[in-house]
Amino acid sequence: MTQTGAPRRSDTTRAAILGAARERFAADGYERATIRAIAADAAIDPAMVMRYFGNKENLFAAAADFDLRIPDFTALPGEALGAALVGYFFDRWEGDDTLKALLRAAVSHDLAAERMRQIFAGQVAPIALKFGPDPAEAPRRAGLVATQMIGLAMTRYVLRLPPVVALDRAEIMAWLGPTIERYLTAPSP
Repeated sequence: MTQTGAPRRSDTTRAAILGAARERFAADGYERATIRAIAADAAIDPAMVMRYFGNKENLFAAAADFDLRIPDFTALPGEALGAALVGYFFDRWEGDDTLKALLRAAVSHDLAAERMRQIFAGQVAPIALKFGPDPAEAPRRAGLVATQMIGLAMTRYVLRLPPVVALDRAEIMAWLGPTIERYLTAPSP
């Protein structure tokens, strides 16, 4: 912001590039998205993208930098935790093309895969730590939650498996909620 409160032109340009990059990565995936296409979408010269981000990998890292904003589920009754978390992830997958782009890219690009790992380790593990019976198991439990959430997203948004695409939010919560609940709170096998 400038002293008058108006955004600086560089902030506006950066935001335009990131918005165009998120849309292009979501539509085309990491490999097929190009700096030229992203620049065209942002209505700027490709050199400007390079000036702000240096290369496609840095641009992707900036575009994929987001917080899942997982709410505090502490007030929920224990048996509602799994379904609530599934519903939350479902809503995020449905409404966030950046998350879908990250998922698609993670299959073939190491940077995207690392970012996905960071998201689940950093943002889901605290839930497992809070609700799990053994703090030492939090990373494992978060990983198991990731198997379901990423598996759901992969089959619904990337593979578009018809029976999974046909499920509505309530059905997905009913099917996956108990599994997530078990992963988070059940004693170790």
